[in-house]
Amino acid sequence: MKSSAVVIESPKTDSRIFAHTRWDALPVLAAIFHSVYFFGMFYLFPRVPLWMMLILGFIYSVSISWNINGISHNFIHNPYFRLPLLNRLFSILESITVGFSQIFYECIHMQHHKGNADRPGEKGETVDWISIYKHGHDGDAEHPLSYTFLSFFREDPKTVYRELKRKNPRDAFWGVTELTLFVSTFVILGVLNWRYICFLVPFWYLGHCLSYLNGYYRHYGGNPDEPLAWGVSSYDKLYNCLWFFNGYHAEHHFRPKVHWTRMQALRDQIVEQQRAAGVRVIKPPHALAFLDPDLPTLKQNSRQKSHGRWNLKSARVQEGPTERVL
Repeated sequence: MKSSAVVIESPKTDSRIFAHTRWDALPVLAAIFHSVYFFGMFYLFPRVPLWMMLILGFIYSVSISWNINGISHNFIHNPYFRLPLLNRLFSILESITVGFSQIFYECIHMQHHKGNADRPGEKGETVDWISIYKHGHDGDAEHPLSYTFLSFFREDPKTVYRELKRKNPRDAFWGVTELTLFVSTFVILGVLNWRYICFLVPFWYLGHCLSYLNGYYRHYGGNPDEPLAWGVSSYDKLYNCLWFFNGYHAEHHFRPKVHWTRMQALRDQIVEQQRAAGVRVIKPPHALAFLDPDLPTLKQNSRQKSHGRWNLKSARVQEGPTERVL
């Protein structure tokens, strides 16, 4: 199916603040709440029992993945504000709250869209730096546990910086600035209370691991050779309400610039073509995809690839009329 055949009207608004739609106030407010929560944990640490802090820490870990895959991700493709200054300030806010440069994340994510979770080529390299096939064997996806817990340590800020500098030295400068501000924030918190930073860092690491877990199952079982089926989708209503339509991942890879409020409209247009292409749909949210009853094993994926085909029967594209979340 040619992408030019799909026409999705972009949202338009007369707002002087928001660039696309006033609905973007929702992820913006969510990001502000997340930042308040982040600094609020520091305030509460000496004032509440350890068991309560452990619960709050785990919530922070989940919220990192929530922010990266929902708020930050949508901001990459459709910056929320009209004024460049507001977008810059929001990018800095996200970097400090999540604990990684938003601009560096954008560079990595755009490289992800260039490769679309591709398999290694003749030289054994993938275009997509975070492809689930990059560290697999014989063209198979990597095991989810190693991808989830090791990907954090495989990140290469130097490679990202060089790519940013090649494209736009200004972005490289701001990317380093964001990293500096995030690290400085953690250092200051550590100086003020060294016990707190020892408590925080493991949950921060776990949060990024959960983000990689989410990313793994957004492509595991998909077809890296079929544009319509590059991604794996989940249409769980609560998941998509809370994660700003992150579940519509096959649709997103097919048309990355479509605004999050238009993902359902995109799917309405291409659902028959998705069904024909064997787009994989899972029942639970992506981070819980290992609970999906039709999840193929690594060996099943290997057999499908070796026969030059993908299991279309297991790709359960939702039947019947679709329902809107918003």
